[in-house]
Amino acid sequence: MGRGDHPDTRYVLPADLVFYASPPHECSYISGRQAVTLFADPYATITPALYSVLAGYGFRRSGDYVYRPRCPGCNACLSARIPVRRFQPNRSQLRNLRANNDLTAQTVPVLYNEEHYQLYRRYIQNRHQGGGMDVDDPERYLEFLGSRWADTEFVEFRHGHQLLAVAVVDRLQDGLSAVYTFFDPAAAQRGLGTYAVLWQVAEAQRRALEYVYLGYWIAESPKMAYKAQYRPLELYTEGVWQRYLA
Repeated sequence: MGRGDHPDTRYVLPADLVFYASPPHECSYISGRQAVTLFADPYATITPALYSVLAGYGFRRSGDYVYRPRCPGCNACLSARIPVRRFQPNRSQLRNLRANNDLTAQTVPVLYNEEHYQLYRRYIQNRHQGGGMDVDDPERYLEFLGSRWADTEFVEFRHGHQLLAVAVVDRLQDGLSAVYTFFDPAAAQRGLGTYAVLWQVAEAQRRALEYVYLGYWIAESPKMAYKAQYRPLELYTEGVWQRYLA
C-alpha cells in the first residue's frame, strides 16, 4: 500500500505502522477465487483516531484486528460509505422507516448481555448456519463484535420491551462504522438490517458527522451488493473515494 496515494490530508498513516499479508486462502464471497488479506500489525497500538485514518484507506476491523482485502488480480471488494449530508432515502427505504417507527433505540455499553447473546444465536442459526460463526461461545462472540481499543456502541432496537435487533457501531472521527447487525429472524419482514443502516445515517447527521461506513461492497456477491441501494454512495477504489454512479 502506497503511503502517499491518499489525497485527503485527514488520512495520514504513521510512518512506523507495519502491514502484513496473509497467505492465499479461499475467498468467502466469490466462489472459486483465492483471497489475500492485508493486516495492520496486531501488536501495534491502535487507537480510535488511528482507526479513523485506516478507515479512510478502506480498512475494517474484526475484534481487535484491522484488515482489508489485497487480492492479486482482483479488486472486487471495495470499501463503501454513505456521505450522510447528501443521503436521500428511496421509496423502499421510506416505507421501511414508516414500518419501524414504533421501535425505540437505546445505546448501551459493550458488555456481555445474555439477552443480546441469545438474539445473536438465533440470528446466526437462521442466517449463517454452518458458516463457522454458529459455535456456541459467548467469549468468541464478544471478541468478534467488541474491541479493546475501538470506540464501540451497542444499539438496541426494541418494540416495547421486546428486543428485536442490536447494531454494533464504531465511532470514528468523521463518521460511524457499521460493524455488524443481528436481529430476530421472526421479525425479518420489518427489514431490520436496512432500518439499522438508516438509523445510523440519521444518527451520524444528528452528531454532525460526515459518513456511515458500510464495509465492503461486492457487485458479484448478493449479500454485499445491497449496499448500492444507499445513495449517494462512495467507494474506495484506486486509492481514492469515488462516487458510485452505476
